[in-house]
Amino acid sequence: MNCFCGRRVRVVCLLFLVTAGGAVYANGFTDTIPAWLLPLRNAVYEQTLGVAETEALYQAARREAARLSGAERYYLKARCEYYMGRVYQFHHAGEAAERHYQKAGELAEQSLDINETAQGWEMYAAAVSQLCMLRSPAWVMTHGLNVEKFSRNALKLDARNAPAYYMIASRWVYAPWPFGDPKKGIRMMHDLLDGRVDLQKDDLFNGYIALAYAYFREKNRAEAEIWRQKALGLFPTNKFARFELPEHFR
Repeated sequence: MNCFCGRRVRVVCLLFLVTAGGAVYANGFTDTIPAWLLPLRNAVYEQTLGVAETEALYQAARREAARLSGAERYYLKARCEYYMGRVYQFHHAGEAAERHYQKAGELAEQSLDINETAQGWEMYAAAVSQLCMLRSPAWVMTHGLNVEKFSRNALKLDARNAPAYYMIASRWVYAPWPFGDPKKGIRMMHDLLDGRVDLQKDDLFNGYIALAYAYFREKNRAEAEIWRQKALGLFPTNKFARFELPEHFR
């Protein structure tokens, strides 16, 4: 499950420099995803663009991914589909979101058929995670455990893969009792942020929001607010961080 819960990411207050390796931010962490994918990624978290505007970014990113070869081509095409699924999910277009997540899973699987990579497993896990929010309980019962399984496959290949670690930890933050445990989620999210994995901007945001959510569940509003404000420092226009999270625990 992801930080802003799918249903409920263009102003960025941090200065950054776009380089060939990604964006380097004022607080020292680095985006290493391709520069051509950043506009689509940022649109997902900033949540200021409509579907049509984001669709144009998605199509541009797909064209760039299609220029690549091998497993990387399919992995990055999968990520484009995943991001567009998030956009449709935010706009409450569940059927369209489901189609994109399904395609993301298929492309991730194709990537793994060519070369088993941590990124391929991580992307496969992310697609299944979001489909669990849209499909029937029976489907979730059959496929839901694959989120952690695929994430652990990613970590076996790259122990510093932040999204894979996050997906394992987020279950404890967001799932209701007895399937979740906010205290355990808090410990794991602090581990996520302590330098043991390679964080990008969205990973950092996801970790901050998860901590805010977990502390809200623990009725520690003061600590929750600290982490919510950290998240807003990264994506100030994110509607889940600005409105829905505090309203949910009012």
